[in-house]
Amino acid sequence: MNHPEHYDTTTNILERPSFVGSVETDDITTESATFTHTDPLQEDSGPPKMDSEKEILHEKVTKQIIKEGRGQTPTKYATCFLHYRAWVEKTLHKFEDTWQEQRPIELIIGKEKKQMTGLGIGVASMKSGERSLLDVGWELGYGEEGSFSFPNVPPSANLIYEVELIGFDEVKEGKARSDMTVEERIGTADRRKMDGNTLFKNEKLEEAMQQYEMAIAYMGDDFMFQLFGKYRDMALGVKNPCHLNLAACLIKLKRYEEAIGHCSIVLAEDEKNVKALFRRGKARSELGQTDAAREDFEKAKKTAPQDTAITRELRLIAEHEKAVYQKQKELYKGIFGPRPEPSPRRQRWHALVWQWLVAIISRLFNFRRQKAD
Repeated sequence: MNHPEHYDTTTNILERPSFVGSVETDDITTESATFTHTDPLQEDSGPPKMDSEKEILHEKVTKQIIKEGRGQTPTKYATCFLHYRAWVEKTLHKFEDTWQEQRPIELIIGKEKKQMTGLGIGVASMKSGERSLLDVGWELGYGEEGSFSFPNVPPSANLIYEVELIGFDEVKEGKARSDMTVEERIGTADRRKMDGNTLFKNEKLEEAMQQYEMAIAYMGDDFMFQLFGKYRDMALGVKNPCHLNLAACLIKLKRYEEAIGHCSIVLAEDEKNVKALFRRGKARSELGQTDAAREDFEKAKKTAPQDTAITRELRLIAEHEKAVYQKQKELYKGIFGPRPEPSPRRQRWHALVWQWLVAIISRLFNFRRQKAD
C-alpha cells in the first residue's frame, strides 16, 4: 500500500516524505552518532555464559541478571512487554526467538499460559530494561508431554530463557489491550511513541527504544489483521514511525542488521517510503553492502529527487568504489609489475670460437679455388 503522505516521526503532524536527510527540529535524524551501547544481542551462539550468582525465585526457577533495569517490578495482572529467546537446556537447541521476528510479546502476570508459568515468575521479578537469564524446570515449562508446537522440545525438558523486559502497564493505569476500542489502542500506542520521542531528544536511546517497542506491541499482527480503511491507516500512522525511529536509534547504536529489519517491515507496507529506504540504505552502507545500499538510495531519489542527503550518500558510495578500484589497481600493479623488456642473450665462448673457425676455413677454401683457376 502506498501512501502519498506520512505522519512525522516525532509528532502527529502530517509531513511530505521528501526531507529525510535535511535537518528538521522535529524529525529524528541518523547523523552524528555519539552514543554507546552494550554488545548487540547474539543470535545463534547459545545462551549467554554468566559467572554471577543465581538468584532463586522459585524451587524450579533461578535468575542471573545480564543487564540491570530501573524502577519498580510489575505487580500481579500487569501487562508486560518483552523479548526472549528460549533453549532446551540439555541440547541447547533454540526453539523460539522474538528478537528475530522484531515483534515483542505481551504477557499478563498471573494470567500467562501454563507453559509460560516459569517465564512469568521470572518476568515478575524484573525491572523495565532489565535483561536476565532464567533457568526453568520442566514442571513450569512444557511439562511431561513436551511441546506440540515446538517438536524439538522433548518431554520433561528443562528450559533456558534470555529475557528482556521492555516495560509494563499496571492494571490501574488503564484498560487491558483486549478491552480497548480501536481508537483507544491506537491512542495509547501514539502516547508511547511521543514519550519515546521525548526520551530520544534527551539522548536516552535505550529508554526511547523501549517506548517504541511497547507502542508496536499495541499494533500486533492479530490487531492489524482486523483493520481496514481509515483505521488501518491510523494504526500504520503510529506503527510505521515507531519502526523508523527504532531504526534511527539502532543506526546510532551501530546495530545495523536490526535497523535493516525495522525498515523492511515498513517497506512491506509502503515500498516507496523514503525514510525507510534512506535508513535501510545507511545501515547497508555501514555493513559494506554497497550494491544494496545504492539500490535503496536510488529508489528513494526517484520519490525525493531534490533531497540533498540522498544525493550525498550516492556520491559517497561512488567515491568509495572509485577509491577501492584505484587501490586494487595499484595492488595488482605492485604484484605483477610492468612487462619486462627482452634482453639479448649472452653468446657462449665456444659458439664464438666455432664461428671463427668456420670463417677461416671458408677463406682458405676460397683462396685455393682462386689459385687453381
